[in-house]
Amino acid sequence: MGGSSSAVQLTMIGLDQSGKTTLLYRLKYDQFTNTTPTIGFNCEKVKCETGTAKGTTFTIWDIGGADKTRPLWRAYIRSSEGIIFVVDSVDKERIEEAKLELTKLIRCSDNQGLPILVIANKQDMPGSLDPVTVEKQLGLHELPPSQLWTLLGACAITGEGLSDAIEAMYELVLKRRRMKKKR
Repeated sequence: MGGSSSAVQLTMIGLDQSGKTTLLYRLKYDQFTNTTPTIGFNCEKVKCETGTAKGTTFTIWDIGGADKTRPLWRAYIRSSEGIIFVVDSVDKERIEEAKLELTKLIRCSDNQGLPILVIANKQDMPGSLDPVTVEKQLGLHELPPSQLWTLLGACAITGEGLSDAIEAMYELVLKRRRMKKKR
């Protein structure tokens, strides 16, 4: 399914301190990279070497999650084939805020039908919410059937779960491409 000419553009968003940049650089370099809060954005090309996405190059835009940068999310999403929404599984106080931002994104007409991969990050931390609980608290089960989404647990620092996550995102993008062709 993949192939050397296969390219996918993704936008990675989520609240500040959720681990987006750490996740991006773990995907890119397959090692932990110490990061600082993102003021604007980071962009990296990540070539997948295994699985059904083998040979696919993902251009991933990591957009800062602070309040003042969230209005920029829409501009980056417009040219994307999918959204990676990163949630800090330990920050229980902000899960409702994450739900609000995710709901706003999904309701925006520009984003309708865009596949969404939710990554419940920081699964290695004590007290982290398990992926099923994150899914319930974000209300993902309430999304319309036409919304393509999946949620996976991961740890950006160790890389655990990230290859499954990128595979899942690739499958969602392919599914959306097939649906668009049928129209």
